Amino acid sequence: MAAQQIVAFFQQSHNREIIQRLQTVGVHWAAQTEPQTADSLVGQTFVLTGTLSTMTRTQAKSRLQNLGAKVSGSVSKKTHCVVAGEKAGSKLKKAQDLGVKIIDEAGLIALLGD
Repeated sequence: MAAQQIVAFFQQSHNREIIQRLQTVGVHWAAQTEPQTADSLVGQTFVLTGTLSTMTRTQAKSRLQNLGAKVSGSVSKKTHCVVAGEKAGSKLKKAQDLGVKIIDEAGLIALLGD
């Protein structure tokens, strides 16, 4: 029911025009992230590299796995994301070379919903 009302709202050109005017004068809405669920990272492979300051790599691995992710020790084209802590080395370089998404520890914390 709510989804139908949202769709109907955006189908009305008047509403889209108002939103456009608000954006033009500088009104922007912060992106909302959905809370992570137990299977929200299923099918995604993560690689941890470098030193994390707020948790151990073992803790980070466990938290990612609890969300359904696979945590690998090496970077490949199939890697979804590399988490780069301080003093990240060759895994970070390989991820950059392959165009794999790279996040820092703050990005990991946000992903985990902390």
